[in-house]
Amino acid sequence: MSERIHEVILITRNPDGSPHMAPMGIRQRCNSWLIAPFRPSRTLDNLLRDGAASINTTDDVRIYAGCLTQHYDWPLLACEKIEGLRLRDALSHEEIRVQQVKEDTQRPELSCERIHQVNHRPFSGYNRAQAAVLELAILVSRLHLLTPEKLASEIAYLQIAIDKTAGIEEQEAWDWLMRKVHDYRKRQCA
Repeated sequence: MSERIHEVILITRNPDGSPHMAPMGIRQRCNSWLIAPFRPSRTLDNLLRDGAASINTTDDVRIYAGCLTQHYDWPLLACEKIEGLRLRDALSHEEIRVQQVKEDTQRPELSCERIHQVNHRPFSGYNRAQAAVLELAILVSRLHLLTPEKLASEIAYLQIAIDKTAGIEEQEAWDWLMRKVHDYRKRQCA
């Protein structure tokens, strides 16, 4: 049985103290989190250097899309127990510290301990368009791994949910990601 992957916004600190926001799929193991970023990765570098981060859950899918399309202007607040930042409008956030690193040339595994957790407001569930945006964000993060046919097929399927259930925020996130797909396709044809 495979472990469940949680899609979150992970916020680490760059060497200059500025925030680095990244959508990440992380795995929960008992009371710890397993984070395994691919090399090279600013998230990995920041985690190895500082040893701390915040895990943020949000129902605003624009933040996931924004991290992949250079839209980073989301309100942040200081964490309570670590040197770091969290999303101001997060549904919940956890503050974590790296406890153990399992080295790997492609994808090291970092086992992280929960230091602090706060639920800020209830989660009322995703609509189909929000789920479609999350799936497209994952595809966009892996464009270099997908065949043009696979990408087109996945987007066509996800577009159905966007057409039927997207609100303004989901449509905006979708449009940002589709611009990134369009730009990628254009570079591939050049």
